[in-house]
Amino acid sequence: MKKTLFLALILNFSISQFVISVSAQRQITTERIEVTNRLDAHPDPEALAIVADYRAAVDSMMAPILGESLVGMSVGRPESLLSNWAADVLVEFSDFKGEGRADLGLVNMGGLRNNMPKGTVRRGDILLISPFDNRLTVAWLTGSDLMELFRNIAAVHGEGVSHEVQLVISAKGELQEAKVGGQPVDPARIYRIATLDYLTEGNDKMHALKRAQRVDVSPLFTRDCMMQYIQHHSPISSTMEGRIKVVEN
Repeated sequence: MKKTLFLALILNFSISQFVISVSAQRQITTERIEVTNRLDAHPDPEALAIVADYRAAVDSMMAPILGESLVGMSVGRPESLLSNWAADVLVEFSDFKGEGRADLGLVNMGGLRNNMPKGTVRRGDILLISPFDNRLTVAWLTGSDLMELFRNIAAVHGEGVSHEVQLVISAKGELQEAKVGGQPVDPARIYRIATLDYLTEGNDKMHALKRAQRVDVSPLFTRDCMMQYIQHHSPISSTMEGRIKVVEN
């Protein structure tokens, strides 16, 4: 399964790649580009021969239609259509223990690896957006630790947050204001954050999540949540809402 999925990601040239150049001084620069079928004009015959035996299995995995998207969605800081949608999806699936939905959702921009197409959305599109085996989790944080998490988000100039969140950050990456559900954060309250296990380990500089009082882990991968959401709510859409606003210092 993992081998087939790996080949699927190779065969479907919609995933964003990194072009790395090394100067004489050994400095490394990166540029993120979207690799599309425009690069298929001159396919390598040797590469095609290598993957030929796997193409049928890959196509059967990637081709099934999940639904439709009314807009194309890309990812970017401080806020984007794709990150808004993905964070809302995690909240939608956060009641897996029957204790109610989470208070807010959080996804990392780096975990969203491709764009959502406008129009037909196939299973392969979501595998390319969320190719990692990250599970949906719910982290329980005190309000004071949640404020620290918001400071973590401000420091990297934005991550994907759900509809319930309103943050104001400075151009230097400092948190100016934070609200959840239109209300200031209560330092003594426990808040439940729908996110992914990768972040609850404190990765991508989301250090405050390691202070969670409790972490519940769903049997669902985040990509499973996305696929099921599209199947149940097609056509899907997303809007820019000012969830994270940047102001001059």
